[in-house]
Amino acid sequence: MIWLWCTRVIWALLPVTMGSAIADATRDWSTAPARLADVMLWAVWAAGLFALFAPRPWGLTLLRIVAPCGFICAALAATSTSAPSAILAIVGAFAAMVLALSAPFASAAANARAYGDEYRFTLRVPLPLVLAPVPVAVLLVGLGAALGPLLVADGRVVPGVIAIVIGWPLAALLVRALHPLSCRWLVLVPAGVAIADPLTLTEPVLIRREQIDHFGRVTATSLGGEALDLRVGTLIGGVALELSEPVDFGRRRGRANAEMVAATLVAVAVVGADDAVATARNRRIHT
Repeated sequence: MIWLWCTRVIWALLPVTMGSAIADATRDWSTAPARLADVMLWAVWAAGLFALFAPRPWGLTLLRIVAPCGFICAALAATSTSAPSAILAIVGAFAAMVLALSAPFASAAANARAYGDEYRFTLRVPLPLVLAPVPVAVLLVGLGAALGPLLVADGRVVPGVIAIVIGWPLAALLVRALHPLSCRWLVLVPAGVAIADPLTLTEPVLIRREQIDHFGRVTATSLGGEALDLRVGTLIGGVALELSEPVDFGRRRGRANAEMVAATLVAVAVVGADDAVATARNRRIHT
């Protein structure tokens, strides 16, 4: 809880830590685009603050986009301001980004929508996506949403309208593609364990407690060739469920295709894997 409050405080202070640097960076702009930039930055900051005080999966998606974009803005503004203002802006934006993307807020966002006696553990964003596709998508969302209006406000109407016609639909499409990454959970429920992962499964799957022979950390030799590996290339935080009987999973194959897979061993990559195992043990699941 303390980390969540630290995130809220650091985010609330962004106008103080970044304000001078942003003002210096836009000082030479025309009045209209400078004012519009101020409005957009204040709106994004307010939306992020609201998301932090009312954690939800959509808020996690929002912060995964606006927090890195805020850090990029601080880095770009650093060349147009004094050294103290640049350092304060970069440090403040970096701290806000790291905390907003951290495990405590992801957990709070997941469990804000939990039902009854259940606890949701966030699945890790697949490493192959973290290395390039997700950062590129985040950058394109920021550019697509902001570039067109700023060009129009600066009097460059034709390129601005073109940027809006292309950028806004592209940004909406990318946000829609990024949001499922905020809705991937390993859920401990009274009946057993559920896996909800729209990235790899067509629908959530419930595994009853009596079907679980063992729930524990993945080791180098614990997964065989017949395992259903839903870690998507992520080797950190792996947990595996050994089942007494096959359970059917609707495994996605690309965006439009899927197949039914009957598995007796399934692995996922979880944020807080040791806590997940301990919580499962407390719920009388074999570990």
